[in-house]
Amino acid sequence: MKKDTGKNKEITDKWRLQTKLVRGGTYRSEIGETSESMFMTSGYAYDCAEDAAARFEGEQDGYTYSRLRNPTCAMFEDKMALIEGAEAARSTATGMAAMTQAMLSIVKAGDHVVSSKTLFGSCRVFIENILANFGVSCTLVDGDDNEAWKNAFKPNTTAVFLESPANPTLDVVDIEFVCNVAHENGALVVVDNVFATPLLQKPIQMGADIVIYSSTKHIDGQGRCLGGCILTSEEILEENILPLIRHTGPNLSPFNAWVMLKGMETMDLRIDRMCENASKVAHGLRDLGCFETVNYPGFADFKQRDLVEKQMSAGGTVVTVFMPEGREQAFKFLNALEVTDISNNIGDAKSLMTHPASTTHKSVEEEARLGMGITEGMLRLSVGLEHPDDLLEDFAKAAHAAGLKV
Repeated sequence: MKKDTGKNKEITDKWRLQTKLVRGGTYRSEIGETSESMFMTSGYAYDCAEDAAARFEGEQDGYTYSRLRNPTCAMFEDKMALIEGAEAARSTATGMAAMTQAMLSIVKAGDHVVSSKTLFGSCRVFIENILANFGVSCTLVDGDDNEAWKNAFKPNTTAVFLESPANPTLDVVDIEFVCNVAHENGALVVVDNVFATPLLQKPIQMGADIVIYSSTKHIDGQGRCLGGCILTSEEILEENILPLIRHTGPNLSPFNAWVMLKGMETMDLRIDRMCENASKVAHGLRDLGCFETVNYPGFADFKQRDLVEKQMSAGGTVVTVFMPEGREQAFKFLNALEVTDISNNIGDAKSLMTHPASTTHKSVEEEARLGMGITEGMLRLSVGLEHPDDLLEDFAKAAHAAGLKV
């Protein structure tokens, strides 16, 4: 039988990205299957009571319970760690589970968190409101203001959280700068890298201590199931994250892990084409000349273009469009779409568009939304794999239906 190489670090570290995505992390059973096996089991049997005791004691390799680890999930985690360049990874049931587990594992009552203020709605609520219920305070800063980051730290600051690019405004944070300041102040940095994906940006290489993903997005890439992943060092995993995961159980289903593994085999191809499409669509939307603003990190005149070129290998798959007359006009535009779906997901093979103020950021107070730059006229577009000309023709018709002069 062909020997396993997907988990042999001496071999996999030499592989290029595409090979890692297809073959990294793979474990083969004695059957010799080519596609990863799906281990749909909650528990594991032992040859004797002594083996069970030895495994729980950590003296014997092997699995004990799928709340602690599962072989299919382990393959997904190993592949994620390989492409991220992280020492270790653990999967979770959702992206928000990854975010909350990462943060709760490094803060306690009396601690202080510094965060960029522009975040996914649930992340903002968690940082600002939910952590407060546990005695953790926070300071929110403009992510693009390095001086604000420096001035936000307090003696009890233990953690930093940021998104870059941010959801949905696409603001970019200087990750290396923030990590350096945080470490000078004894704080750990958690980066939500969902919009950039592990293929376009590597926060760990810039100093991040923990990187999180909603694998629901580009990693699955076809809108099939939920998932999340936490990537970090072996030390942080063992000392901070595993004790919390072990006793709270936010685990990813083996079936969902298997779907993610299949999605990762084509991830490079999908992301490359989606970025290419997003650039064409963003420029085409701007050329229509009827929107208040079209924003995309890949624009040559993007306000943080130098930082984008420093941190990211492409502009990403998300574009924002601002309607001049607010919500009513935005809704008319959405309702006239025939190709793009109205949906609040991103990273799908299908193009998706949503009105953040009434969906993804509905749970955030209006004043806070406006402070992030989320107006009633903002629409967020996740560009998929359709032909960009079909998308642009659809958008032109929708713009006309919304009363815009095209």
